[in-house]
Amino acid sequence: MKNLPTLSRRTLLGAAGLALFAPALYAQGKAVPDMKPVQVSPHVWCIYTPHGEPTPENHGMISNVTFVVTRAGIVVLDTGGSLHIGRMAIRQIKKVSKKPVIALINTHFHGDHWLGNHAFIEAYGNKLPIYALSEATQFIKSEEGQQWVGLMERWTNKATAGTQAIIPNAEVKNGQVLEFGDVSLKMHFYGRAHTIADLSVEVVQDKLTFVGDIAMTDRIGTFDEGSYAGTLRYFSELKKNAGDQLWLPAHGVASRDLLDTYGAFMSGIWENCLKAVKDGKSESEAKALVLADPRVAIRAKTMQGFQNGIGKYISLAYLEAEKEAF
Repeated sequence: MKNLPTLSRRTLLGAAGLALFAPALYAQGKAVPDMKPVQVSPHVWCIYTPHGEPTPENHGMISNVTFVVTRAGIVVLDTGGSLHIGRMAIRQIKKVSKKPVIALINTHFHGDHWLGNHAFIEAYGNKLPIYALSEATQFIKSEEGQQWVGLMERWTNKATAGTQAIIPNAEVKNGQVLEFGDVSLKMHFYGRAHTIADLSVEVVQDKLTFVGDIAMTDRIGTFDEGSYAGTLRYFSELKKNAGDQLWLPAHGVASRDLLDTYGAFMSGIWENCLKAVKDGKSESEAKALVLADPRVAIRAKTMQGFQNGIGKYISLAYLEAEKEAF
């Protein structure tokens, strides 16, 4: 996600009152208009969403819903930000295949990626496997999971009302392979990146990897819980272990150079901040270095949220660089 109010624990706890009581006050949200899925590879389809923040107009539909069609059934990678988004996704999946949904995978704990679990449990029963990293599940299981329900309602003027926080019930680990009929899904996790627990899912037969929010297309993502150094290490390990892939983000479209282009942008921020700290320069001097770097400057006109978000991005990088350097 990007450009949302800071989604640190402090912010989420501050929203607790609204989050805990809103679902009881507003039983029904709004149906989400159909969005046609696009076939990305032989087994993978994606309901692409336009860039944006959760609003009443977009119903909170800001994160791609991706699904894998296997002989055994459908596996959904991230389910969207509400019950109503999930219901829309189910309608679209049924237009592609008559097979049932047999599993869900949640890449991390930001609510725009997993609150749609509710719709799939509603449609396919509460024994439906929902896979996630244990660290992500712990966040969803905590107060923060419930608070995401209220945050999405507030940002969308209750368009998501009625959504319940459905917790993942199956753990996955780095290197684990899940077999579904003719398709193998390999799990990748290499430490803190966008959050402390970002899962990437490789569709082995298609040479496609769904990377969630660790990389995005022309979008600045929320990074309060993330790490620049960790993200770049994650990219390196992922490329080494998965090889040449079509990289599919949760925000934006698939491309083969996504990790390289987004990595260059992140490096332009991180390397200049790290150098500034080591050279005894201030944060404002670091900002000047970052903005002058061609890897960053090239994104100024195309990247959504750049003008409003780049200052915070640099501040976070500078703080991390201070810890890294000393």
